[in-house]
Amino acid sequence: MVRGVRRSDFAARLKARLGTIRARVEDRAALIEAVRQANTTLDPHKVAAWVVHEANAWAQAPCWAVVALDANGRLVVLADAGLRPEFAPSLWAAAEWVMRHGVELFTADMSNDMRVKSGGNGTVVAFPLLCRNQTVGVLVGFDPAPSSSAPSFGRASLLLALRTLLEPPAIALDNALALQKAEALSVTDDLTRLYNSRYLDLSLRRETKRASRSGRPLSLLFIDLDNFKQVNDTYGHVAGSKLLVEVAATIRGCARETDVVGRFGGDEFSVILPDTGREGALAVAGRCRQRLSNARFLAGEGLSVGVTASIGVATLPDMAVSAEELLRAADRAMYLVKSTGKDGIRAAEEESPEPSPRSLKE
Repeated sequence: MVRGVRRSDFAARLKARLGTIRARVEDRAALIEAVRQANTTLDPHKVAAWVVHEANAWAQAPCWAVVALDANGRLVVLADAGLRPEFAPSLWAAAEWVMRHGVELFTADMSNDMRVKSGGNGTVVAFPLLCRNQTVGVLVGFDPAPSSSAPSFGRASLLLALRTLLEPPAIALDNALALQKAEALSVTDDLTRLYNSRYLDLSLRRETKRASRSGRPLSLLFIDLDNFKQVNDTYGHVAGSKLLVEVAATIRGCARETDVVGRFGGDEFSVILPDTGREGALAVAGRCRQRLSNARFLAGEGLSVGVTASIGVATLPDMAVSAEELLRAADRAMYLVKSTGKDGIRAAEEESPEPSPRSLKE
């Protein structure tokens, strides 16, 4: 931009593009392309990326983004062009409003728009992505500079054409998100929301192969709560289940984002630690043991219950060369802790010949 010459605001640029937008969205080939693109993938990010690309062809803005609810019911950005951290308040405020009301939001300045009561500034155009009368996502265009008037797409027929063009990707996005949610549920423990034993098995096999190829270490923690049966006997199974949920959150908080934390079954948990040797694994185990022993659980039930854990640690390639051996070694080490007083940590040793009762599912 030439110094001293003010660039036209977003609403004005959009108005200047209305003829081009109308020609594009009312072209039958554009609708056919939208349907084709919507049926080429079940990846929600790729569907959203096509929507962002299409929006940029309508009118260039500093930011276009597609926002949707993830499997946990949280708003996430699936695809964007130009998104910057300082744009986030406006993006979230607009997306939340459209998700709630299911209609478009066109505003000259978010900070002066009484409909949006929390956060944001600048010019916004936001479209609901509708499928079966449900808002499955939001397309947001944003310029941090306010406009002199609210953006407009002119006659109602153009807005209807835009909605028609966005319908196929909205359906595809809904299908992709539903599949993603179903896949998440299939590998998630119903109670604790950690990964389940099936996913632990798959992940351990995958990480073992990767570690063997790269020569990087891989460690596994096997965690068993001590005297959990007493909690069930004393406070009931409902309280016991709630305690497992709280314990799961505590263990999850001890791990990195790249680690795989799961419930093996009952009151047993496992943590897969990629790129982690024996000393690093012992440090994570120590953190888990300390946090569990220091915590008081079931405060929401008016109780103050303490738990301890026996933890076995095994590392590849030090003590194992396969997923099965790694699991057996960690399990064996955990049983040695159980047999020598509980509430402790033990790393697998070569001189532990007793067979473990565990084995990976075939």
